[in-house]
Amino acid sequence: MTINGWIQILVYCGILLLLVKPLGGYMYRVFSGDRTFPSPVLVPIERGLYRLAGTSEKEEQHWAVYATGMLLFNLAGFLVLYALQRLQGALPYNPAGMSAVEPGLAFNTAVSFVTNTNWQNYGGESTMSYLVQMAGLNVQNFVSAATGIAIAIALIRGFARASGRSIGNFWVDLTRCTLYVLLPLCIVLTLAYVWLGIPQTLGPYVEATTLEGAKQTIALGPVASQVAVKMLGTNGGGFFNANAAHPFENPDAISNLIQMLSIFAIGAALTNVFGRMVGSERQGWAILASMGVLFLVGVTVCYWAEAAGNPLVHALGIDGGNMEGKETRFGIAMSALFAVITTAASCGAVNAMHDSFTALGGMIPLINMQLGEVIVGGVGAGFYGILMFVVVAVFVAGLMVGRTPEYLGKKIEAKEVKMAMLAILCLPLAMLIFTAIAVVLPSAVASMANGGPHGFSEVLYAYTSAAANNGSAFGGLSGNTPWYNITLGLGMLMGRFLVIIPALAIAGSLAAKKTVPASAGTFPTDGTLFVGLLVGVIIIVGGLTFFPSLAVGPIVEHLAMIHGQTF
Repeated sequence: MTINGWIQILVYCGILLLLVKPLGGYMYRVFSGDRTFPSPVLVPIERGLYRLAGTSEKEEQHWAVYATGMLLFNLAGFLVLYALQRLQGALPYNPAGMSAVEPGLAFNTAVSFVTNTNWQNYGGESTMSYLVQMAGLNVQNFVSAATGIAIAIALIRGFARASGRSIGNFWVDLTRCTLYVLLPLCIVLTLAYVWLGIPQTLGPYVEATTLEGAKQTIALGPVASQVAVKMLGTNGGGFFNANAAHPFENPDAISNLIQMLSIFAIGAALTNVFGRMVGSERQGWAILASMGVLFLVGVTVCYWAEAAGNPLVHALGIDGGNMEGKETRFGIAMSALFAVITTAASCGAVNAMHDSFTALGGMIPLINMQLGEVIVGGVGAGFYGILMFVVVAVFVAGLMVGRTPEYLGKKIEAKEVKMAMLAILCLPLAMLIFTAIAVVLPSAVASMANGGPHGFSEVLYAYTSAAANNGSAFGGLSGNTPWYNITLGLGMLMGRFLVIIPALAIAGSLAAKKTVPASAGTFPTDGTLFVGLLVGVIIIVGGLTFFPSLAVGPIVEHLAMIHGQTF
């Protein structure tokens, strides 16, 4: 580790903290229906969309109606995206002549982008046409991100309201998030990326002649617009197979910094939105502090492991950190930071190959995802995910002091705790059961490029990434097979909707409750003690559900490297 590396990490953290309050304040005004600077242009468009949808900003929904609208919208998005892929060969804007996508891969990809996972069992530049990239994948990048944010806002309303039967309107939240938050920011980011050298064109691929006289095809396309929303919406799907390690997606240190800030910006700002909506910004800062503690620990361990390097390589007389699978234009510090950011959020974009990280360096991204990606997390998804842990944390606090648990004046009772635990435990259910089957099923084992602990980690990482709706991968696993396309798709669906439905049920239950005034025995949830309790609950729950499986992979591999063994 170097001072320069830590300065870069601290600069990133400082800029991110400066963005939290202004972006949070803007989003609070958007979802409160207040006037914002784009309102003169966007309000007529917004109202026109409501008329087309048969709703209005004044119409409120019960949580079950809200959930039904969300599920039907996502089903429609899945069917449209699946059809676009299957009809790709007959559709326009296909200069490279891409054929129809195979049914299993089309299913996996449609589920992946609808659930904000963006797991890719294909190379974008060799599989998807411009039309599918723009009208299919990129549209889902917007609306799947907007869906996550809408669910978070609905859950926040549950805590903020009292004696109510509604938690908002899904169509209004979806529309406002897309029009006022994602679209304006992505326009600015797209222009910035084009200025930095990222392509944005509908022209055909370019044929070039190398210095040796060979012919090379250089893939181009509408890249900048997809990069903008894939990072801001924590989608992560790359236009190119190499993702953010490709120079056309991430050309230099400036674009790398902008992309890392984009991944965390909305998720971090939602903590401020929460504080404003419940009437105490300190509540939001307490949750952000809990996220920050876990994030900094992860960055420290990952950076240390990668900077320390591989003992097996050192034994050959080669000193230095682990640069395998990393871009020299980013180096070890920014590669480790990017890896922690992209897995702390449900982004999944990569500027280095996680499969080439050291054992402990690769373990941190795995832990981030297995904790439910609550360390800032995906846009919206991370926040409603950490609120599930908040419910459990205040329940534990209530047990310790012998009082009925309370949070923000709301009694946390059996229903809320059961729903929170259902949301938390569905992730290990999807991750571990599919992994257990895959490592003994011959057709699934055949896709593993490595044996031993590292091969196990490749499979565990894949199902962890799918169920956590992350989308990053250990590159050694060949996932484009019927088994992995189907089971990874099922894991994505479970990780998305088996968390969302309990979250909305909690929102509806809390919104209907009366607010209880704070008393001398009320546990304060805006201070250091609560931050420590929340961090502890997240680690303990994660430890009970996942750490035994981790010991089989990265930890065993790390011990083997220390003793000079390979697999």
